[in-house]
Amino acid sequence: MNRIALRTVAAAALLAAWALGATAQQAWPPTPTVIAHRGASALRPEHTLAAYQKAIDDGADIIEPDLVITKDGVLVARHENAIAILGADGAVKEATTDVVDRPEFAARKATKTIDGQSITGWFTEDFTLAELKTLRARERIPAQRPANVAYNGQFEVPTLQEVIDLAKTASAKTGRVIGIYPETKHPTYFESIGQPLEAPLLAVLEKNGWNHKDAPVFVQSFEVSNLQAIRKQSSVRLVQLVAPSGRPYDFVAQGAANARSYADLITPEGLKQVAAYANAIGPFKTLVVPVKDGVPGEPTPLVAQAHAAGLAVHIWTLRPENAFLPAGLKKAPNTDGTARGDSVGEITAYLRAGIDGFFTDDPAVGRAAVQAFTAKGMTATK
Repeated sequence: MNRIALRTVAAAALLAAWALGATAQQAWPPTPTVIAHRGASALRPEHTLAAYQKAIDDGADIIEPDLVITKDGVLVARHENAIAILGADGAVKEATTDVVDRPEFAARKATKTIDGQSITGWFTEDFTLAELKTLRARERIPAQRPANVAYNGQFEVPTLQEVIDLAKTASAKTGRVIGIYPETKHPTYFESIGQPLEAPLLAVLEKNGWNHKDAPVFVQSFEVSNLQAIRKQSSVRLVQLVAPSGRPYDFVAQGAANARSYADLITPEGLKQVAAYANAIGPFKTLVVPVKDGVPGEPTPLVAQAHAAGLAVHIWTLRPENAFLPAGLKKAPNTDGTARGDSVGEITAYLRAGIDGFFTDDPAVGRAAVQAFTAKGMTATK
């Protein structure tokens, strides 16, 4: 048996052993939690049922659909409501569907202001679900993930209901609970055009018996007001996302009445305020462990402070390719952004910092890191 075959067998055995343990345990979610960022997006085009299935197969505890809405009010999974974006020169800047190649939809091209940014392209809210279902998904970042381009044109844009159906089916099949981690995208914008996301989201969760505190669901947002509004209507788990700079857009929209920033949300006092409506925070990774001299440095106090406020900490986003890793964790050829670096090393640094979970583009790598961390009896730093 060659080395590749041996590694494959070992990985399968590791995953099988973990699955048995996951089945036996009662608490959900397991900690540290492996959260599939848009599915196994390092291996399949993001936000497709294929990416979510691959993530589950590779050991994810939770799959993440970013939510936007169609013209007829159906929640679908896309990274943005812009499903193709054009640059100033008219060339395609980014696309998650083949809409640019569909002449029947050429007239749907529009320029809109989303969270203060002017964007020209095609938007989900201008398509019915039936129309959107005729499109096919594309790899969003082909320069970093050229292998995923082979899957272009194969998959539909999934609805939130289809993602839930997949999670429930996989849970029944594997014997472990597969959760979902939906993000409401641009809630202030969607509210402004009369298509708020929160009511349809809660309606879908209610329909599926998942609109309660023990459901395998985390709802996340970079804004604050919509999470607070959801809390008044539901006990479902909520997560306040925190960017490394800037301000929640609902704060921006409130003008001079609200000058707070993301930095204000993660002070000890800010965390107490967040804990009044949320169950966890989702900070950008370097807010927990900054990079120093090209490698993860000493942890900040954020995890300890969040835990003191009663909040779990789920960081974003840990990606396996050199393009996304600190200089000291890249692997040869270092200048090749598509090459795989030491993602396990990066994940381990955050596990040592005491995080409760992490978003990863490759759940197989995330699962391997967690297994190695726990097998060696490592503990978080205090």
